[in-house]
Amino acid sequence: MNYTKTTLIFKSKTKPPYLIGSQIRGAFGYALKKVTCINPSFQCEGCFAANNCLYHEFYEAKNSFHKYRFDFEVGKEFYDFSLYLFDTAVEKLPYVISALHMMLTKNGLGKERIVVKEFDLYVNDKSAFQNGQITLPKKFIETFEAPVKKQNITLNLKTPLRIKKNNQFVRDESLELKDIVNSIYQRQMQLLNKGYKKFPYPIKGTIVQKKLWYNLV
Repeated sequence: MNYTKTTLIFKSKTKPPYLIGSQIRGAFGYALKKVTCINPSFQCEGCFAANNCLYHEFYEAKNSFHKYRFDFEVGKEFYDFSLYLFDTAVEKLPYVISALHMMLTKNGLGKERIVVKEFDLYVNDKSAFQNGQITLPKKFIETFEAPVKKQNITLNLKTPLRIKKNNQFVRDESLELKDIVNSIYQRQMQLLNKGYKKFPYPIKGTIVQKKLWYNLV
């Protein structure tokens, strides 16, 4: 699977929210629409360019699975997050970088619209912002390949887990190994435009320890 990872690290005048996901997704979407929209009306409904619009694909398309993901840790004292692009979305990296830059330097973050001029920008963990200039690497598409089989795996959840079981979101410790494996596999199939497929191998193993809880924060 092809992917590209973009990371932003910076400090702001105000402390980031405990869970920055909503703030970052909203601010990025607003900037991405400004960067990509060519419709004079600036309206998505009935737009002639919807099928070729990255903003529409990421934010407005119905019954679709988005080929991007924000990655961050909760409760940090400063902003430190990554945006992963998957499959065909990796080709749109220049638009994504432009939107992120606009988000920080022009639109601002939070209710106060705080503008950030100094930040670190990395593409696949390599610096891409120096002396106020963005420089993308010539090769920015990476390929993920499944590692060699392992007997023991530790799954560390750095962001909140939102997963369904029996068509309901899991809010307790009822999560089982087959739930996790199936969720990961279905997400992979969706990103590869392959639709639903049953996991092709027997799911064997035991969760030896777990500590999950439901948090309203």
